[in-house]
Amino acid sequence: MAISSLWMLLLLAAAPPWHADMRKARDAQDRPLLERIAGQAASLADKQSTDAEIQYGAALANSTLAEVAEEVRDKGRARSAAEAGMRYAERSIAVKGDVAEYHRLLGTLCGQAAGAVGGIGALKFGRCALDEVNKAVSLDPKAPLNYLSRGIGNYYLPAMLGGGVDLAIRDFQKAIELDARLAEAHLWLGIALRKANRNAEARAAFEKAVALGPSRLWSKQQLEKTPAP
Repeated sequence: MAISSLWMLLLLAAAPPWHADMRKARDAQDRPLLERIAGQAASLADKQSTDAEIQYGAALANSTLAEVAEEVRDKGRARSAAEAGMRYAERSIAVKGDVAEYHRLLGTLCGQAAGAVGGIGALKFGRCALDEVNKAVSLDPKAPLNYLSRGIGNYYLPAMLGGGVDLAIRDFQKAIELDARLAEAHLWLGIALRKANRNAEARAAFEKAVALGPSRLWSKQQLEKTPAP
């Protein structure tokens, strides 16, 4: 069963109140608030271990915390949040294994853990990241977030291991093809293009990301650090 956009909207509408604050906290890099949200989500998930949606919520909160921890270069916190989130994502899949979004999030969390560990240690999480995101794509090949997550995984995975920046760029472009207003896809496309030394194109992608998500500090930071042509 693929998770539809309508289904996701209904899920978020029925979600605990911290979901409304999570994106704002991420955009502002407000780690203390994300710590509180992740704690509340984990407490609820531990009490309702057979509710797949509640497990997904706790996994998402920890993934968002890991994302911001990585942005502010706290790799230790990024890893611990990602590993905590993986446990909740695995629970959601154990309860309801045919939801693409649950697999996508587990793959994202594995990728976040790999990025935080780095080096050879990242291989421990790399297979999980690839397998889970590819499972999400197979369940829902029209979901832009699946290609965004796969692109991030390919960005961090060396070409010799089946990833690389060229594959990442194609995945981000596919996500944008499916949803041109997905700010995160433009942001990550810019990051990948900059790594490929295509700074003019990277700046254009960052400018689009900022236009679509003007509250996102990290998009502005990436634009500022990219050399002008």
